Amino acid sequence: MLKLVHDATDADDAPVVDLDELCRRAAQQMLATALLAERQAYLDAHADELDATGCRLVVGNGYMPEREIVTGAGPVTVKAPRVDDRREGEAFSSSILPAYMRRSPKVTEVLPVLYLRGLSTGDFAPALASFLGSDAGLSASTISRLTEAWQAEHTEWAARDLSCVDYVYWWVDGIHFNVRLETDRLCCLVIVGVRPDGTKELVALVDGYREDTDSWADLLRDLKARGLRGPNLAVGDGALGFWAALRDVFPATGEQRCWVHKTANVLAALPKRLHADAKAAIAAIYGAGTRVDAISAARAFGDAFASHPKATKKILDELDTLLAFYDYPTEHWIHLRTTNPIESTFSTVRLRTRVTRGAGSRHAALAMAYKLLDAAQDRWRRINAPHLAALVRAGAVFIDGHHQERNPDTQPNPEESVAA
Repeated sequence: MLKLVHDATDADDAPVVDLDELCRRAAQQMLATALLAERQAYLDAHADELDATGCRLVVGNGYMPEREIVTGAGPVTVKAPRVDDRREGEAFSSSILPAYMRRSPKVTEVLPVLYLRGLSTGDFAPALASFLGSDAGLSASTISRLTEAWQAEHTEWAARDLSCVDYVYWWVDGIHFNVRLETDRLCCLVIVGVRPDGTKELVALVDGYREDTDSWADLLRDLKARGLRGPNLAVGDGALGFWAALRDVFPATGEQRCWVHKTANVLAALPKRLHADAKAAIAAIYGAGTRVDAISAARAFGDAFASHPKATKKILDELDTLLAFYDYPTEHWIHLRTTNPIESTFSTVRLRTRVTRGAGSRHAALAMAYKLLDAAQDRWRRINAPHLAALVRAGAVFIDGHHQERNPDTQPNPEESVAA
């Protein structure tokens, strides 16, 4: 037992124990006590099981060799109690301290988080050893094994059955970032979806090599083969090869171009002195309350910048796909005009690759991106008015963002249908 010294005479001779050391020692004693209690509970549960001579089949058998466990309280040395279980096919396994464990689950969880946030593999031991009191289990090879596990996890996830899931909206994009040991940049083809309950979810993440139609078509055909239906609407950059692939694989899905990408494309075709006015004119288009007003604002934009036809054509020639969001609930417009859910999430990937100069291989980079997006899903909030997503999926009609109630006078009579 730990002893706190209060007597001044004794205190002069007592070793100084700081708060961290006190916590570590307490954790060590609590772990030892818990392991003994766990073994005793196992022995008591099987105390009535005897062999032919009347001897117990399950008995205590000393202790395992001492080992060090890295915990949040620091390194803890422990000798796990052992059990001799002579029953055929049975063996004692501690749920508190599994065999070969060298780090507590919390420490294990924080390592990939730190790696994903930019800490290089060689920096773990010096960075965390002083905090945890030991560098056990913090070697570069330990962290490298994490990326191998993530690659296997991503491979399994990418082959999952999709027949039981459904999506109302998709955001799609191709994200490029560097791979340190390869000359070509990685192009991640990403799809994030909205479920009928309004929650956002990662749908697909693959290495497309390019953003061309063939790469997107391969991805979409794979999703369809695994049972996925196309969404009501897909949102993405107009430059993607995705759209031709979408029309081939999921022709019923609507198309909405990203206004953020479109604005950047238009500004690139205008002199810088006109950028402020052009931004305001473009915002007046997608910010209009009705489709008619948006079309009027687009015509005004065309007139105002008629001397720059290359810029005006980028909007006037694509009004149908730029204004598709008006056929969906007003509350959803803010989500449907941009691919920001993908862009904002991948900013953490770019931050990490900037710190470490990119992952070592395409597979490692893709696995890292998958883990970042998988972790980010827990923080994604549902879209506005999530209850309306189910209505959209059910085929409800919206005009200028407002739900159109069906007129019962125009609906067929079920009894007449049966009679017919």
